[in-house]
Amino acid sequence: MSFKLIGKHEKDKRANRDGYVEAMLELMAEDEKVVHVDCDLMNCINTGKLLKAYPERTFNAGIAEANAVGVASGLAASGLTAFVHSFGIFASRRVFDQAFLSVGYSELPVHILGSDPGVTAAFNGATHMPFEDCALYLTVPNFVVIDTADIAQTKSLTKKLAACPKPSYQRLIRKGFVTVYEDGSEFEIGKGYVLREGKDVTLIASGIMVDEALKAQEALEAKGISAKVIDMPTWKPLDEELILAAAEETGAIVTCENHQINCGLGAQISYLLAQKRPTPQEFIGIQNRFGQVGPQDFLMKEYNLLAEDIVKAAEKVIARK
Repeated sequence: MSFKLIGKHEKDKRANRDGYVEAMLELMAEDEKVVHVDCDLMNCINTGKLLKAYPERTFNAGIAEANAVGVASGLAASGLTAFVHSFGIFASRRVFDQAFLSVGYSELPVHILGSDPGVTAAFNGATHMPFEDCALYLTVPNFVVIDTADIAQTKSLTKKLAACPKPSYQRLIRKGFVTVYEDGSEFEIGKGYVLREGKDVTLIASGIMVDEALKAQEALEAKGISAKVIDMPTWKPLDEELILAAAEETGAIVTCENHQINCGLGAQISYLLAQKRPTPQEFIGIQNRFGQVGPQDFLMKEYNLLAEDIVKAAEKVIARK
């Protein structure tokens, strides 16, 4: 396991979806049991490259997401490792019964990808803006739940999922993201990563919120506040040891997620802390609201997902220590 931060806070000109496609091309070349199922969105996610390279193992189920999960389950039941993709809203709410029973209850290696998580759905608006997708999968006993930050993390964890016997749900930013890690960085399922050391407060983030947490750390440092920053790409299973150590060290936690706060990463961490080390915690995320149409920058400001919001939350939670 090794990673290196970029640290420039610059949007990548590439599409993050290509991290998934690159990983799948490598996996499908190495293992003839790896297959991909899509829901008429190959142009959106560039999986047409998989269809061209491996037409016998790439399937278009059409705009029939629940059936696509059923197809993926059947493929997995026959001994294959199946990845299936749709927009996050359809890859969670619309397919949940099939995901729960045909995948989770049946303990099959099906890996579901939901693209355009949270505010990254942008102009697709409320109907396509999943703020509760991870919450659904967190309730399924044996599912792995992942929210990746950039191409390097997406590529690495996709490859790790192919070797994971458990089913999974992975959020997938399609484009318009900030590069956090250098290409070639490696990550493990179930592990969090300390990106900055600090002693006054811990900022725990995932996905698009990782760069915002890093920017908040810099702003807090200018105010004389020392903030520890942790990237927590795996929401389930949580890296409990790292979280508890950070709580012990700093005595204050701010969780940062592109998701409803009452049922996502922050809630998972709050439950852990309540059981094992009660710690003051503040939550950055969607505050019990629906989505709306707009550019991502506007939406991040509208839903208080910016570094400046994290700074305020950090100052508030430190005052509660």
